[in-house]
Amino acid sequence: MTHRPTPGVSVVIATRDRPELLAKAVSAALAQDYDGPIEVIAVFDRTEPVMELEHDGEHRSVRVTRNTRTPGLPGARNTGIALARYPLIGLCDDDDFWLPAKVRAQTAAMAAAGAQASVTGIRIHYGEKVRHRSCASPILRHADLVRDRVTAAHPSSYLVEKAIADAAGPVDETIPGGYGEDYDWLLRIARHTDIACVTEPMVEVLWHPGSFFTRRWDTITDALSYVLDKHPEIAQDSRGAARIHGQQAFAFAAQRKRRQAWSHWRTTVRENPRERRALATLIVLTGLLSADRVLHIANRFGRGI
Repeated sequence: MTHRPTPGVSVVIATRDRPELLAKAVSAALAQDYDGPIEVIAVFDRTEPVMELEHDGEHRSVRVTRNTRTPGLPGARNTGIALARYPLIGLCDDDDFWLPAKVRAQTAAMAAAGAQASVTGIRIHYGEKVRHRSCASPILRHADLVRDRVTAAHPSSYLVEKAIADAAGPVDETIPGGYGEDYDWLLRIARHTDIACVTEPMVEVLWHPGSFFTRRWDTITDALSYVLDKHPEIAQDSRGAARIHGQQAFAFAAQRKRRQAWSHWRTTVRENPRERRALATLIVLTGLLSADRVLHIANRFGRGI
């Protein structure tokens, strides 16, 4: 029997102004309990590269580069993906880090399912609270992602065959503010392959006030409209449509744009009366709690809006 070499993994970490967190993310990627080679590509976006991170080893290496595409997270990720040398591509945010068994568990899950992409469970850290989020089933399909964003399918857990990444196309650099680019990319990947889910948490995810999308409500509403236009199948699914309109309703309520908030709230309730974002929006619109307070409570339970 011919021995097939273990495929190498290129880990793209886009970073900006987080040197200590980046160092932890890089170290965790290099420390994988995995026989194949791993390279980390650290892409510095709108900040000076830390060249001291570079390391050229036989099975573990680090390459440092600037974002050469559109400024922002999508362009930085595309810069790294274009430089990838290995057949498997992983993403990791610079404020998250992988657990040692992640890649090994994902490649095994992909092989067992005949899938060309994978995600894992995550452990969300918010202040002193730690919450586990996992996929409900061992396989995610396109229809599942249309219906639900699936918090557990976090970009820091993505592992994708490069051929599928190429087929899906680059991360969208025109999405407003780069918000939701990971969800858009995963939707396009899921058109080409099922996504194997490792239910155990394999990524430590840090939610904190320094997250670049925290409370950027105007950007969020614009990006959600963009996603709806780009993926019309979401509007055709009542739960998917209610989820997006519920997010928009809450974001408009947070901006005190009551007319737009009520409009999206009515659409949310019409599509799915049980959509939890409708209640969250109502709480803000009636003045029971501020949007920041509602978001804080949701985050404490490992959920977003």
